[in-house]
Amino acid sequence: MTESSLKNKVALITGAASGIGQATAIQLAKAGAKIVLVDLNDRRAETTEEQIKQLGGECIFVDTDVADPQRVEQAVQKAVEAFNTIDIVFANAGINGTVAPIEDLTPEQWDETLTTNLKSTFLTVKYAIPHMKQNGGSIIITSSINGSRKFSGFGMSAYSSSKAGQVAFAKMAALELAQYKIRVNVICPGAIETNIGENTFRQPEVEKIQIPVVYPEGSQPLEHGPGKPEQVADLVMFLASSSSSHISGTEIFIDGAETLL
Repeated sequence: MTESSLKNKVALITGAASGIGQATAIQLAKAGAKIVLVDLNDRRAETTEEQIKQLGGECIFVDTDVADPQRVEQAVQKAVEAFNTIDIVFANAGINGTVAPIEDLTPEQWDETLTTNLKSTFLTVKYAIPHMKQNGGSIIITSSINGSRKFSGFGMSAYSSSKAGQVAFAKMAALELAQYKIRVNVICPGAIETNIGENTFRQPEVEKIQIPVVYPEGSQPLEHGPGKPEQVADLVMFLASSSSSHISGTEIFIDGAETLL
């Protein structure tokens, strides 16, 4: 069973204080995993930690800027100090960043999005590998439909590039780490009810590059609305468990058929 194989496993989750990260942390804790919450320190982080402890779960919180190599390395080290090992890595932290036409996007805005999304994934995986090599484990990366199966997110060239990069990185890592029995997979959510809008900075110039895309009966065929973080957490749970023991190097879309229109 999925849940029984997760008992006493150690899961490190970035972007763990809200949205998909929070939902996954809580579900993994319910399954008996020990949770390392990696995020910036705010009330949401405290709330997530409190919820897990109320469930009787074990967890620690590490205040971390995932774009900072030193702080990511320290977060991984604190996880090992607390729980001796790492079995599951969910590299989930990310932002939409600045949404603007390419000609209006500044190099600094581009770097912010690529660093927060793609470089942080590299850092999280890099520093976790030494602690996973002996016993193997599962790495799951949150990418997106944008940059992999959808390209109509006008003004999102930086975001889509970072997400496409994560897919390629996951496949490279899956092959490289197979000898250590470390599986690496990447999930590509569509519209999900999260707070990522707080990290979205849409510029008015986007209007000049938009091309009308109209779906008369709605753009989300399966459920006629965005998915929920808990639905994505179910997928992460599966990929983290022994039920997916022969799956690695795979991208999985979870968008309610949104990108098939």
